[in-house]
Amino acid sequence: MRILLDTHVLLWWFTDDDRLSGTARRVIADPANDVFVSAASAWEIATKQRIGKLGAIPQAAERFTELVAADQFEHLPISHLHSLRAGSFDVVHRDPFDRMLAAQSEHEQLDLVTKDPAFAQFGTVTLW
Repeated sequence: MRILLDTHVLLWWFTDDDRLSGTARRVIADPANDVFVSAASAWEIATKQRIGKLGAIPQAAERFTELVAADQFEHLPISHLHSLRAGSFDVVHRDPFDRMLAAQSEHEQLDLVTKDPAFAQFGTVTLW
């Protein structure tokens, strides 16, 4: 299975947060699965850290590469195709990070691991 982690899932994984579902824990931990982390999550984490909304891992932005590598997750860069799709979704959803994750999930054929019900409006295949 190929999965993409929503930013909150990534942070909850890093902190072993109880809010992470059993299904999410299993698919992330399964060595047979390819786990991807979007560049959009790096951007979102850096933004939230800058504005003081990231208390769980105070140095998450500075340690992002290290934390992702420690779990052997794969970085997913943002391509122009992802950007074009994110901008063209015909749904009312203003969060640019969510729009990008939905586009990447669709374009790369990755199941998105998320608790956020907003992805249903994009038609994104999700796991929780």
